[in-house]
Amino acid sequence: MQILKVEEADKQAVNDFLDRNENVSKVSLLSHGYVVEMNGRIDGCFVLEPMENHAFWLKQLYITQSEARKLPVLLEGILVIARKIEARCVYVHSHQPVVDILLEALQFKREEQIEVRKIDQHKKGNWWTYNVS
Repeated sequence: MQILKVEEADKQAVNDFLDRNENVSKVSLLSHGYVVEMNGRIDGCFVLEPMENHAFWLKQLYITQSEARKLPVLLEGILVIARKIEARCVYVHSHQPVVDILLEALQFKREEQIEVRKIDQHKKGNWWTYNVS
């Protein structure tokens, strides 16, 4: 598994991935996104959107169903990137119980209230934070 900033990835491979996955927002991916390459093919992506106070919002985390078993490794890779970019905190919104279990296992903390301007805390699902040290 290789994680690349979208601008470092092969443009045609990114376009092919976007064509295969219409639910992925091209605008978000191209502005703050990363792609996940496995066996020479892009099979996942995520967006680390910068926020205030060195916080980042992990948005649009997507991995193809055939590679879903690699999600824990991908999340750990995202946290490594967060450390490299000197993030203080990573926010995640989850609306799937399996993802909630995984986030808890990776020591994310469930939040009842989010105090960040860009985040709509009333979205269905759960908010999680990870304090990057």
